[in-house]
Amino acid sequence: MKPVHVLAAVAVTAVWGFNFVVIRVGLNHFPPLLLTVLRFAVAALPVLVVPRPAVGTARLVAIALFLFVGQFVFLFTGMASGLPPGLASIAIQSQAFFTVIFAGIALRERPTARQLAGMAVAGAGLGLIGLSIGGDLTALGLGLVLASAASWAVGNVLLRGAGQVDMFRTVVWLSLVPPAPLLALSLWIEGPAAIAAALAGAGWEALAAVVYLAVPTTLFGFFVWAQLLKRYPAATVAPFSLLVPVFGTLSAHLALGETFGGLRLGGMALILAGLAVVVLPWGRWLRLQAAR
Repeated sequence: MKPVHVLAAVAVTAVWGFNFVVIRVGLNHFPPLLLTVLRFAVAALPVLVVPRPAVGTARLVAIALFLFVGQFVFLFTGMASGLPPGLASIAIQSQAFFTVIFAGIALRERPTARQLAGMAVAGAGLGLIGLSIGGDLTALGLGLVLASAASWAVGNVLLRGAGQVDMFRTVVWLSLVPPAPLLALSLWIEGPAAIAAALAGAGWEALAAVVYLAVPTTLFGFFVWAQLLKRYPAATVAPFSLLVPVFGTLSAHLALGETFGGLRLGGMALILAGLAVVVLPWGRWLRLQAAR
């Protein structure tokens, strides 16, 4: 990958890492389905001036259902059930492995030996971080986050198969799909009284959380991520998401007081090492060294 694209991928993972703290703040004010509705209602506002992308309606809806609806309904509900932000930022990264598997099946993209080796090292780091978590992981919470990760991975593959389209337009129009069905689901499950109370009591902190989830996380994050998926194989791009728990745990510690010790720090180091194996131009570097 070009250095500018590596920096872009890291920037997205930093935004997404801090996103887990913001989600926790948002869930203090809104029930999970309503928070998802508000996020995408704001993210879809540019649809008033942004032309529709050259993506068929069926594919557009399918991508939105997996990449946005499924991913965030499962994630927000899992976190609302008590899953702390740091742990959620770790568990969701199983999407990297789901993405490589699904891309291999659907798009015939076969990861190289170096990519598999790098993902194995990063995966070991992810497991090491997981060992540092206490007894606050429930079967329900883990299942919901794994479902979120699988939904994200399917969305990645569907998006990559959409062809050469304007990705900013695509992200904006994808955001138009979730609000209506999720509002109906929120009214049914969470109830009109809870929705009205949450909206009436929303202050600046709640509104700031919604804006962060909609603009940096959704419009910027998914636009850049989609551009990278269009340019590079999924096996090259997906491992970058393993940086999200590094930023997620650090921000959760600084903002919410979550603690982590040697195991988690060691896991972060392994994640960085695995990413280095996957994305750094080792072949070019070795050729340069041999030419000296």
